[in-house]
This record gives sequence, structure tokens and C-alpha cells, in this order.
Amino acid sequence: MGFDALKLSSSLSSSTRSILSSATTSPFSLLAPRSLRSSPLKTRLAFRPIRPPPPPSRPVAAAAPCGGFGSPGRSRRSFRGGVVAMAAPGSVRKSEEEWQAVLSPEQFRILRQKGTEYPGTGEYDKFSEEGVYNCAGCGTPLYRSTTKFNSGCGWPAFYEGLPGAITSTPDPDGMRTEITCTACGGHLGHVFKGEGFSTPTDERHCVNSISLKFVPANSYPSQ
Repeated sequence: MGFDALKLSSSLSSSTRSILSSATTSPFSLLAPRSLRSSPLKTRLAFRPIRPPPPPSRPVAAAAPCGGFGSPGRSRRSFRGGVVAMAAPGSVRKSEEEWQAVLSPEQFRILRQKGTEYPGTGEYDKFSEEGVYNCAGCGTPLYRSTTKFNSGCGWPAFYEGLPGAITSTPDPDGMRTEITCTACGGHLGHVFKGEGFSTPTDERHCVNSISLKFVPANSYPSQ
């Protein structure tokens, strides 16, 4: 093959041989611009910052709330109840003699003397009907059944009260926080926070059954 190439080269003109000779030593010289044939090729890289894509314009839907009786993470009931009028703070006032006349001895001991019923003995501990829990003393609505959950503590447990219906007051020793009916001051129990229950508030309103009076859902207009 080298001989054929030499033979062919001898039959070409001097100008043609000069072009082929330069192409042999620099195969890309014929393709490059004339200004770059006599100097090394320099490459410059330009970097541009990559901007992240803009956020979506449509808002993301909020997660549905959870909670309910039996399973703190999921509600098993749809009852929400009608609009319930709240009594003004301290609106129900009676003397101790008047309270004794309208309450049973056990109700008086717990509601007015801040007593506690034995765990697991209350009427509403494992109660799961739909409706509203009122104050047994003055009848003010306190809790919806949709906020009741099974905490296993031996007393009815709720993760929140109706707006403005519950008053929280630290015990004198600072160990616990008492909850009372805002309207009449009747003792309900205590509230505990941060116990790890998977409820919307991570609160446990530990309430004496005898402090409550349940009203079924069909007694309230639906919303």
C-alpha cells in the first residue's frame, strides 16, 4: 500500500502534493478557519447558573383532620352537631345550699368539692354514642362525641372541648391542670398534654362521667 501511495504522489502536481502534505501532518487544518491554522485552538467554557423551576400556582389541599372514639387517629363517626350557644363565664351562680338541692350527693362531691370517681366505674368511660356531653350541673354543652377517644385511662377522654366551654387552671401544687365548666365552675377533671396520642391536639381531657350529661345526636339539628 505504501508503494501505491508513493506512485500516486509522483503523478500529482507540486501544488497538489503540497496540500496533501500539509493535510497529512495536520488532518484538521483544512477544516479550521485560516486564522486558527497557525495557532493552537483555545476553548473557553461559559457557565450560566441554573435556576430552579417556579413553584406550582395551584395551592396544595390541606390534610383532613383525624380523631374519634376508639381510634385516636381516625374518626368513626360523622356527627358534628348543630350550633350550640355557650353560656357566659360565671353566668350560672348558686349557693352551696342551692347546689346541694339540685345535685345528687355524688355529683355534689365531684362537681362542687372537686372529688374524683373511681377509674373504670363511670357511665361514659366506654360509651360511644353520637351526641353532645353537657355539664351535669348547669347543662352547658362541653364536648362533642367526635372528640372522644379511648385513652385506656379509666375515665372518659376528649381531645378538645367546645370553644369557650372549658376553663383550665393549674392546681395549687403545680402538678396538674384542673378543668372546670366555664359557666358554673363545676369540677370536670384534669387535662394532660404531650402524652403522644395521635389526636389533633395531643391533649387528654380526663373527665369524671358524673360531671357530664349525655344528649343524643338526634336531639340537635344537623348542620
